Amino acid sequence: MKQILTILSTLVFSLTLSAQVVMPARPAIPERTVCISDFGGIPDGLSSNTEAFSKAISALNKQGGGHLTVPEGVYLTGPIVLKDCIDLHLEKGAIIIFSPDKRDFLDKGSVRPCISASKRHDIAISGEGMIDGNGQWWRVVKRSKVSDAEWKAFLRMGGTVTEDGSLWYPFGLNDYPDIAPTAQEQEKMRTHLVRLTDCERILVEGVTICNSPKFHLVPQRCKDVTIDGVSVRCPWNAQNGDGIDIMQCERVLVTRCTLDVGDDGICLKGGVGAKSLKDGPCRDITIEHNTVFHAHGGFVIGSEFSAGMENITVRHNSFNGTDTGLRFKSAPGRGGKTINIRISDITMAAIKDQAVVFETSYADRHAGGSGFEPGKNAEFVPEFCDILIERITCRGCDTAIKAEGSPQTIHGITIRNSTIFYESKGLDETVPGLVTLENVTLSCNSETTD
Repeated sequence: MKQILTILSTLVFSLTLSAQVVMPARPAIPERTVCISDFGGIPDGLSSNTEAFSKAISALNKQGGGHLTVPEGVYLTGPIVLKDCIDLHLEKGAIIIFSPDKRDFLDKGSVRPCISASKRHDIAISGEGMIDGNGQWWRVVKRSKVSDAEWKAFLRMGGTVTEDGSLWYPFGLNDYPDIAPTAQEQEKMRTHLVRLTDCERILVEGVTICNSPKFHLVPQRCKDVTIDGVSVRCPWNAQNGDGIDIMQCERVLVTRCTLDVGDDGICLKGGVGAKSLKDGPCRDITIEHNTVFHAHGGFVIGSEFSAGMENITVRHNSFNGTDTGLRFKSAPGRGGKTINIRISDITMAAIKDQAVVFETSYADRHAGGSGFEPGKNAEFVPEFCDILIERITCRGCDTAIKAEGSPQTIHGITIRNSTIFYESKGLDETVPGLVTLENVTLSCNSETTD
């Protein structure tokens, strides 16, 4: 009888996990196709295609939508703004590369993303081609993160080096003018590569997205988002080079993607403070069958998630060479509450720092500035809770599990049926008991803890 009850309990738990898997509604794109060359597109890598993209998208929009095909070739362009029921389809060998001239992105004092859509529906970016943000013309560079040869290459571009020699800004470049009075102000104007805001029924499929000025793929306040088979990559030292940032979205599936980036890999964000509450939490998200190489974290929640995280399933993902594996980070003033987070079947190798880490006093320090510092008595204190992590296997990390917080900020965390081979520390908690371990093996060369 006891065995039957155990089997039934396992089945119920398995069904609960399966029920969380999200299948977002996909966009409806009419079977109408036009080619960028029909609107003056020139794939020579020299001619500007900004007007050609604008005309093609407007023409499709007037006809009710369709597929805009980008054939093999290199298409230099300024911002691309997508509209309802349009699929931007890049054929194999097609590269859309964005202008290194920052003036091309200015719009009434603000800076447009490279590809954007706002308050639109039924949008797709698809194909086997590549989207290149030309981010080296935008990003600040830390001297400590580049070789002598790379540093000299940046200096040949012109730019500005800080007095202490620690930072290079793309300000005062030899070939392109600045768009702000100081290097620090221009740094704050860095744009995202693909940003989709307040949209419904989005599909990003198959394409390679690379070398962003800042974050690469950012759906914000969107519903029904599918990101399938996408490659995201940039230099490992690209400042703020996040891969996929899901911000306060509902019904999202991220699957079969490969990431190799300069900051967090796949990250969920939920806004900062009271102003974020009206937009609601990240809710009903499935992240599965992805591979992350270099990143600050393979899967990340935070640092801002004041509106909360609800019903998140992360399963069958692999991390190899990330700084941390599963990373939960926040601080007073930008924290929220996690509800029903289920993580399973994660494989990791060559993790630089922690396989699993909870940080509740995270300080977001930008290059050249102090950034956000956690408040002592602030509202919106992070509450990482109701999190089950099981069947993780890690070979190689400095610390197996780290929990930095209090019983008020970290509780209801269970890790079970897992094995982690570490080098320095097994379980590192500021307060014993923050994380419950069930059938977990923590092993190093000199000791094993069950």
